[in-house]
Amino acid sequence: MPELAPLFPVNRRHFEALSDATGIVQHAVGSVPDPTHGYCTDDVARALTVDLLHARSLGWAAVEESAWRSLRFLADALEPGPGWFRNCRAVDGAWIAAAGSEDAQGRAMRALGEVVLEAPDAAMRALAAALFEHALPATRALTALRGRASAVLGCDAAMRGGLDGETLRAHRELATGLWATFEAGAGAQEWPWPEDVLTYENALPAQALLVAGQRLGARIVRAGQRALDWLIGIQITPDGHLSPVGNGGWWPRGGARAQFDQQPIEATALLLAAEAAHAATGDDRYARTMESAYGWFLGQNDLGVRLADPERGACCDGLTRRGANENQGAESTLMWLIALERVRAARPASTRVAPVPGAGPRPRPGADGAVRPARD
Repeated sequence: MPELAPLFPVNRRHFEALSDATGIVQHAVGSVPDPTHGYCTDDVARALTVDLLHARSLGWAAVEESAWRSLRFLADALEPGPGWFRNCRAVDGAWIAAAGSEDAQGRAMRALGEVVLEAPDAAMRALAAALFEHALPATRALTALRGRASAVLGCDAAMRGGLDGETLRAHRELATGLWATFEAGAGAQEWPWPEDVLTYENALPAQALLVAGQRLGARIVRAGQRALDWLIGIQITPDGHLSPVGNGGWWPRGGARAQFDQQPIEATALLLAAEAAHAATGDDRYARTMESAYGWFLGQNDLGVRLADPERGACCDGLTRRGANENQGAESTLMWLIALERVRAARPASTRVAPVPGAGPRPRPGADGAVRPARD
């Protein structure tokens, strides 16, 4: 197992640089926001997740405006009749005509469920619950693997936040359907994956099964654990570092596996699934997997290249065969910020906050845009 990578103070500098009055823009050229491609619901939903995580360290006042901005975006994205979330929005605020994706639907529902569970603002929770319940019938019709997985996690969070009835029924239906999809190929040891190509955010369905199994039974936990163990086995190297499947060709069944371009979303998806497995089983090897996934951002990867920029709260868009992709878009940056906070929460209290010279006893913004936690 590689040495534990260091933790860093919360830093929202790049997050805010990518954001305007509408939401967080998708792409950047280097560290400079590129408005050409506008916004997407996927990233705005992830931004809302980051705000909720940062509120734990910084307090609600530090993220309230940003969280409301993202929630208003999701409210605007939701089509009143069918209950589908539109995904792509231009910088002038106009929605692009193409229908939203199943992944965007699931991610929006996941973020709304997290708001219902965690936001301290009653008005925000009420709005998130209303949006969630309006979109639930359309969400129950999802068929895409990752969209269903995100929706399962959203339902679980919403139920822990107090929603029941249709949310409970949707959760059971989506989770058992996801379980059945994985069970169909469970006997194929060489390829126990329910798709013919291993592509992106691969550990997300495993996370959903592990979380759902806490409510629905050990068989679902075991299915999630089997899927996750396979992903760990093929992506954690003998020396303990993460080498995720690259998106430069993915990995078709029976074909060659792409080593590059490796994406931050793979590291964070594996980290979150390992966190769920550790919670479900207590097995410390999953804590080690979390650390391997986190270390990937900080140079514990195939090329020894640091992808995260903790001093700005930013992250490069991937690891290519030539090194880092220097663009620092929303998805990559949000994946780094989520990974940092989940590992911070998982580690012992004595290691959670990196020392910050000159930090005062109360959270406060620094000149560089960081908002640093108080020292113990």
